[in-house]
Amino acid sequence: MNRNTMPLSANNPDRTSWLHVGKNSDFPIQNIPFGVFLTRDDIITIGTRIGDTAIDLGALHQLGYFEGIPLTDDIFLQDTLNDFIADGRKTWRAVRNRIADIFDSNNTTLKNNTKHKEIVLFRLDEIEMQLPVQVGDYTDFYSSKEHATNVGTMFRDPDNALMPNWLHIPVGYHGRSSSIIPSGIPIHRPQGQTMPEGAKDPVFGPSKLVDFELEMAFITTDANDLGEPIPVNEAEEYIFGLVLFNDWSARDIQKWEYVPLGPFLAKNFASSMSPWIVTLDALEPFKVEGPKPIKPLLPYLQSKGKKGYDINLEVAIRPKDAKETIVSKSNFKYMYWNMAQQLAHHTVNGCPVNSGDMMGSGTISGPTEESFGSMLELTWKGEKPLTMKDGTERKFINDYDTVIMRGHCEKDGTRIGFGEVSTQLLPIYNPQKKKQK
Repeated sequence: MNRNTMPLSANNPDRTSWLHVGKNSDFPIQNIPFGVFLTRDDIITIGTRIGDTAIDLGALHQLGYFEGIPLTDDIFLQDTLNDFIADGRKTWRAVRNRIADIFDSNNTTLKNNTKHKEIVLFRLDEIEMQLPVQVGDYTDFYSSKEHATNVGTMFRDPDNALMPNWLHIPVGYHGRSSSIIPSGIPIHRPQGQTMPEGAKDPVFGPSKLVDFELEMAFITTDANDLGEPIPVNEAEEYIFGLVLFNDWSARDIQKWEYVPLGPFLAKNFASSMSPWIVTLDALEPFKVEGPKPIKPLLPYLQSKGKKGYDINLEVAIRPKDAKETIVSKSNFKYMYWNMAQQLAHHTVNGCPVNSGDMMGSGTISGPTEESFGSMLELTWKGEKPLTMKDGTERKFINDYDTVIMRGHCEKDGTRIGFGEVSTQLLPIYNPQKKKQK
């Protein structure tokens, strides 16, 4: 595949927008993420965001602002980004560069057209964010060495914390996609089987150890045919962008069910994603070297150049009617296995990857206690509870708690962020008895 040579003019750090952008906004004109939203007229559209203004790309396209870029008429009039993503990086880049031009301070074409602006621009309180892609397949990796070591230490022993395969392959499992939800949709505490300490037989009931997992996830485009591997140093060409990802986990259910096949009901009740997909192009300035491999890698996993990303991450817990407490501060750059290695490994056996497929990074834990990416680690199995601002303690997540994850990159005065993924945990599902007619 030819490397894309179109310049990334949208990333120009000196560019400013005629739309208002707050000083600490995650969405300056250098970001231009993609999402799907419902407008005040109940129309679903593909859009982008600059500052606190949402932009209807369907309307913008119909008004002729993408002239000269080969796009189908309905490319932005859909309820998912899958077809746009399937068009490939050349299209994403051309569209993102054009949006940057349209909203550049020096371009008055749309700025001075009041009628067009009324059609195209929305305040955030006039829209409702949707799931941005139809996720056909979902894979979850286990790629943070610190996280894998912590969990292995807790449940096995410190000398055998990492399984023998861990330093040789990006370990992962294929999950479900039906319960991946956008930020803002509450979830219910899951029920299932657990094996209480010292008991002979399992019991059924609510999970007592509901946990968050601080992850990021990447979205792919149509990448390969059945049988065709993706080379590690081409893999990023097939990655559209990244979202924040809370991969919820029921630790007590997982402990009982995971031998010998791994995560199932403990993981498939919900995963929450931030609704704006930030492109790999926008994140280009924030690339960094990843950790050096501890053991020599097989050739198909040897990646060249900077493949890590310096993304500051934080997790907060907000109890009902209380202020939030930040419980974790981590960074995506700690990942031992990078996205290119994950995608190369996933496809080395010829597994095809489609537009809109989602790959979770696995829990992102850093080297220090405050950078751990789950309550399991932060409270060390509940042995060291965390105190909230309202004085209450948390070993795991309580009913009515809201878990909020945020992420942003910052360098030389440019800040690119993801907004947030926020999810409230409700008590177990209680079907209301149907009233007799």
